Amino acid sequence: MAKKKFVVGSFDNEDVLFPAVKKVRTAGYKIHDVYTPFPVHGLDHAIGIRETSLHTAGFIYGITGTATALGCMGWIFTTDWPVNIGGKPHFALPAFIPITFELTVLFSAVGMVITFCYLCQMMPFVKKHHFSLRATDDLFVMVIECTAKTNVDDLKAFLTNNGAIDVNVQEAEPGWWFGRYDKDQQLIRDTYVQPV
Repeated sequence: MAKKKFVVGSFDNEDVLFPAVKKVRTAGYKIHDVYTPFPVHGLDHAIGIRETSLHTAGFIYGITGTATALGCMGWIFTTDWPVNIGGKPHFALPAFIPITFELTVLFSAVGMVITFCYLCQMMPFVKKHHFSLRATDDLFVMVIECTAKTNVDDLKAFLTNNGAIDVNVQEAEPGWWFGRYDKDQQLIRDTYVQPV
C-alpha cells in the first residue's frame, strides 16, 4: 500500500471549522476530507466537492424498473400466456399500474443503496484509515494532504492559528483496503494521540 503524509487538524466547533476550511483552500492547500460527528450543511460546497449524481442514478434505476415491469407483464399476458380474463384486453395497462409502481420503487431504492455503498466503499471487510477516533464523537477533523511543496511546520502553525485544538501528522493509505479492524486496532490506538 502506498502511504501518503497528512496533516490532521481537530476542531471543537463548526463555527471555527468553516472559516478555517475557507482559509486553507485560499492558501492553496489540498484538503483530503473533513470528518464531522453529524452532517454539516454547506461543508461539501466549502471544501469543493461537486454535487452528487446519485439522484440521476436513481432516475435511471427507476426507469429500468418501469420498463422491466411493463415489458415483462406485456410479454407474459400478450405473447407467452395470453388468458382471457373477463373479456379484458391482454395488455390491460390500468391493471399493471400497481406492479409497475412497486417495481419502479424497488429498482430505484436498491440501485441507489448499492451505488451509494460502492461510491463510499462501504462493504464487508473494506477498511479505511481513521484519522481521528473522536471524529464520530465530538470533534470536527480536517485532513490535509501533503505534497512535495508543503511545509509541514508552517501548515501545523497555520491550522493552530485558525482554531485547531489539536494538530498532528500521520502517514496513511488514502484509499481503502481489504482487512479486519481487530488486527489493525492496536496500530490505530498507537498512532493517535488524542487530547485529554
